[in-house]
Parts: sequence; C-alpha cells; structure tokens
Amino acid sequence: MTDLLGEIAKRKKATPAQIALAWLLAQKPWIVPIPGTTKLKRLEENIGAAEIELTPGDLREIENAASKIKVHGARYPEKLEQMTGR
Repeated sequence: MTDLLGEIAKRKKATPAQIALAWLLAQKPWIVPIPGTTKLKRLEENIGAAEIELTPGDLREIENAASKIKVHGARYPEKLEQMTGR
C-alpha cells in the first residue's frame, strides 16, 4: 500500500502523506482528517493535500490495494474494550 501511495505521489508531485490525506478528503464531504503535527513544514504539507485532485482511477487503485489488507487483532485490549460501552 505504501508503495502505491508513493507511486501516485510521484505522478502528482506530492508526498505519500498528502495522497493519503487527499484520499480521506475524497471519501465523503463530512469526513475531515485531523492530522497532528508540531512542525510548520508538516502543517504546510498537510494543507497542500487539499489541492490534490485524485482521479477516479487513482481512487480505484487505492481502494483495490486497501481492500487486500487484512486487519488482525482487536481495536482495543479487552479491558479498554469493556469501557467503551459496546
């Protein structure tokens, strides 16, 4: 997945982090990524993601790659999961 984001980033003259943020922004209008940083350079990089236009092909490539990732394990350790009310 990281290789794919890197390839798309090269094509768009962006960073892989910008591509990941641009993908999040392209999902739904109410999804807003909140990246955290203490460095001005990274903040500027993150803001630049809003200017990146991912094509339907780009989005399809990312979705296809993401769908092949198997998620393992619980979201929280058992004790914390009990505190979530689920």
